[in-house]
Amino acid sequence: MAFKGKIKNFFSGDDEKENGTEEGFYDLSEAEALKEAQTSGSKMILLEPRSFSEAQAIADNLKKRNSVVVNLKRVTSAQAKRIIDFLSGCIYAISGNMQKIGVGIYLCTPKNVNVQGTITDDTDKGQKGTEDELDW
Repeated sequence: MAFKGKIKNFFSGDDEKENGTEEGFYDLSEAEALKEAQTSGSKMILLEPRSFSEAQAIADNLKKRNSVVVNLKRVTSAQAKRIIDFLSGCIYAISGNMQKIGVGIYLCTPKNVNVQGTITDDTDKGQKGTEDELDW
């Protein structure tokens, strides 16, 4: 009977584990996750949320093991802080990583993506008040 259930889940596209949770989804070692990423072809998603309510879509993409570049230049400073706080919790839960790659632009990656290197901040701290840069 268990074999029949496995076949049914395979053809129905159900991603949940037999016990009904997704806990096993992120229990892979880093090496296993990287190997899976090479075979499955992970995606890079670019998103520009316009409100805090769109933060869940970012988290959903991270749960699917896709990398997400988030541009927060279209939200207010208060909303951007709320989105970053929410995403920080999501990334912690899936053992992912978040890097700031520009003013208001963040790279969020799940465990199966290895990011190497850093981007330095070339902006002069004494020149605040320019229209393009927000005080984050």
